Amino acid sequence: MNLTIHTAALPHDDPEASLAFWRDTIGFEVRADVGQGSMRWITVGPSDQPNTSILLAPPAIDPGITEDERRTITEMMAKGTYGWILLATKDLDGVFERVQASDAEVVQEPTEQPYGMRDCAFRDPAGNLVRIRELT
Repeated sequence: MNLTIHTAALPHDDPEASLAFWRDTIGFEVRADVGQGSMRWITVGPSDQPNTSILLAPPAIDPGITEDERRTITEMMAKGTYGWILLATKDLDGVFERVQASDAEVVQEPTEQPYGMRDCAFRDPAGNLVRIRELT
């Protein structure tokens, strides 16, 4: 098989705040922005990787999800335990400084992990955990 990762999805509960974080703070380009109000699907990604994207989507809109499940998803997002992604960079300290200068919640400063990598972590405006590892 020859498969590639095309799109990963993360939930958002405030499309403007999520757009500002992923576009202005992280520096990803906006590839699509459809819908209106809180029902927007925003696709972003690194400009030098046109075939890899993150879809920022409203959570729990599937008609098969129950109200209890919607509440659970909302609660998990508020706690920051619902969505997460791992990004990578050769300039971890530079990226950390840029993200820290925004209003993103710092979860972990750049740290050498016992399992052999250096990384840091933030939460985006929807509470998604964004881990960034250093490439060597």
